[in-house]
Amino acid sequence: MSGSRRRDHLNFSVLDARYNILATLESWSEMVAEKLSTAAPERSAPQLARFLARHLQWLASQPPAADFADEIEGLVAELRSAVDPDPTSLHTLIRTCVVENCGGTISALSKSSRNARSRNIECSAGHSWEMHEWLNLRQLMEQQRKGADA
Repeated sequence: MSGSRRRDHLNFSVLDARYNILATLESWSEMVAEKLSTAAPERSAPQLARFLARHLQWLASQPPAADFADEIEGLVAELRSAVDPDPTSLHTLIRTCVVENCGGTISALSKSSRNARSRNIECSAGHSWEMHEWLNLRQLMEQQRKGADA
């Protein structure tokens, strides 16, 4: 066998990501179909994704649009992590920093390359939150998003 991929084991993180993608797309498609009184597509990721893409403008104008975007962003991050589980890589940039007057961008950075076992979320300007601070950070991000929506 040529190539660098091993084919003799089952990658459960990829299966989990696939399941989560299908479940999330199905859930949002059912909501859109119900609200628009139309039939939901068959339960396949391509069909569900096309259906949501066709109704994206309508969905983006609805109150749960931010939740939809957050869930899709989470799926993308989960899939990237499953496909390329390099623990030293910088993950996708998430949001503008929540610290007042900071122009930095928050990203998730694994510190395993520095012999630390914990994960931090860091801002490009130097602000950092350890794992025990993540819930508080999430609340600050929600407040920031609600302020931008107003």
